[in-house]
Amino acid sequence: MIEVSHLRKTFRIAKRNAGFSQAAKALFHKEYEEIHALEDVSFTIKEGEMVGYIGPNGAGKSSTIKILSGVLTPDSGTCFINGRIPWKDRVAHVREIGVVFGQRSQLWWDVPVIDSMELLKEIYSIPQDVYEGSLSQLTELLDLGELLRTPARQLSLGQRMRCEIAASLLHRPKLLFLDEPTIGLDAVSKLAVRKFIRQINQERRTTVILTTHDMQDIEALASRVILIGKGRILLDGSFQDILQGGEKVDETVAQLYKQYNI
Repeated sequence: MIEVSHLRKTFRIAKRNAGFSQAAKALFHKEYEEIHALEDVSFTIKEGEMVGYIGPNGAGKSSTIKILSGVLTPDSGTCFINGRIPWKDRVAHVREIGVVFGQRSQLWWDVPVIDSMELLKEIYSIPQDVYEGSLSQLTELLDLGELLRTPARQLSLGQRMRCEIAASLLHRPKLLFLDEPTIGLDAVSKLAVRKFIRQINQERRTTVILTTHDMQDIEALASRVILIGKGRILLDGSFQDILQGGEKVDETVAQLYKQYNI
């Protein structure tokens, strides 16, 4: 399903000190800093797996996901998803993936959510019967109801996240990227979303890659955990492998970050 081998990605960032004189100086002489986002990242994910991809801020999680979704091109290394290279076969690739970013929206801000769904139907060329079936199922399972008739800007964060998950699954993707999918959700909604993700994984064999700082999401959903820090894979194993004694999940992960100095 997913084969990642020796991925590397470096960003060149311009930096300067505060003040007008420093700004004027930067017009003629810019100083740059190289950030090594990914350093020799390799892993394999099988079809139908639910994997928690965790690490502190700046660890390289987002860079990895952007490469896997075809948004970024790595400096070196290879990546094959269903036999395709994401950044070279983007059109065919995006038809088989769904992406939910907690801090970004794929819904049109000022129109009812249902209009965004109709637009996505056209973008993905979803047959009418498949679209109607998917929308009906998603509406029921995620309790969208009247939310579909409401402009996205008038939704709470939790309501919008439920609509975002539905939008990402309309075309029935084989691979789903979830970045902070339960951000802003209350306890009841979190449980419902987790149940829904498990259900589509079991019924459709949808492969799920979950990146989040909410370790309860990881514990509830992921059978496997990949820990990344400073652009390198530090640990890859089952969720039970990372638990230490009777410690709580958050405490265990905090100890791992301390152990690996990340």
